[in-house]
Amino acid sequence: MSTASMVKGTAVPTPLPWSGLLALSTAAFTAVLTELLPAGLLPRMAPALGVSEARVGFLVTGYAAASFAAAIPVTALLRGLPRRPVLLGALLGFALSNAVVALSSSYGVTFAARLAAGVMGGTLWAMLAGYAARMVPAERRGRAIAVVLAGITLALALGVPAGTALAGAVGWRATFGLLAGLAVLLMGWVRWRVPGFPGEARGERVPLAGVAVLPGLPVILSVTLFLLLGHQVMYTYIAPFTDQAGFGRTDVVLLVFGASTVAGIWGTGLLVDRRPRATLLGALALCAAVMLALGRSADAPPVLLAAVALWGVAFGGAPTLIQTALVHASGPAASDVATSLQTTVYNAGIAGGSLTGGVVLERWGAPALPWTAFPLIALALTAVAVGRRHAFPAAPGRRSHGD
Repeated sequence: MSTASMVKGTAVPTPLPWSGLLALSTAAFTAVLTELLPAGLLPRMAPALGVSEARVGFLVTGYAAASFAAAIPVTALLRGLPRRPVLLGALLGFALSNAVVALSSSYGVTFAARLAAGVMGGTLWAMLAGYAARMVPAERRGRAIAVVLAGITLALALGVPAGTALAGAVGWRATFGLLAGLAVLLMGWVRWRVPGFPGEARGERVPLAGVAVLPGLPVILSVTLFLLLGHQVMYTYIAPFTDQAGFGRTDVVLLVFGASTVAGIWGTGLLVDRRPRATLLGALALCAAVMLALGRSADAPPVLLAAVALWGVAFGGAPTLIQTALVHASGPAASDVATSLQTTVYNAGIAGGSLTGGVVLERWGAPALPWTAFPLIALALTAVAVGRRHAFPAAPGRRSHGD
């Protein structure tokens, strides 16, 4: 594929394959909505399944655990298969599991369906960024990945609240049924507009352990871990922190954060292919500064809301920047396996951050949360600063001295 066409002597960038990228973005949206929707439907699902609300909450836990456990082994098992059939298989799995949830009155059957959906989720997340990278020239990979990962942001900011409201209007079973239907329609869209790519040839596959130690990969995975640890320490317990700060409107705080992440991923899409390293350094520095502001002045509502807005902007763009660095470091062919490693590290960061935040909250109270998050995010920032050769070069294809 030519990276540019010539019009009257001027190089014009190859246009993005928008329809295919938006199909992948919708797949990301569907996966996040499938994972998190039960959290908004606890009071409605519990009586129908004959269990407590806490056990309905385990439907989210089970999905996450299955995704965590499946990402690496399933991706390694399927890495030799053509990519589009694997993608279609994951979407079919979402459709079937959501249909089972919509129809089941047994908690055990419902939980099993959620575990199956989690396996599909782990498979899907491992391949989306690499798929997007293979659809565009190297100099446009960052923008393509940003488009795909925007589906996550839209699901968090709009999809989960809208799905919860829809369940109030038509019932939770109908909502899961519609989600199953969305996955079926998405299969047709993918078959129509997303190109097929071959799997990795057996003789060309880098062993799993070899992928993990590719130049730059350990640094990128450590940045992922430290950022998610710090973020989840604060985000998981934003409600008690907001209460102790005297504001008490967690819904407003979450709305501000969600809306700001949309702005963050949009801005990142403009910069990721031109200044990826500087943009990531700025995003992490802003996250760290926000934690300092929350630690010192969160009892002033204007400061609290402004800090949360900046936090959303910074964090909204960070996953795209880190994912793009991962694809450049691993190469598109090995990106599925590399991303499966990152998916596992990502989920470990979520679990570890939530656990750490809970311990801190119980022992020292909510005011200690931002001071716990700050050094973790500072470690992520430091890792980016020192990983300037293979992990986070100034721009794709350019390498600085030192690492």
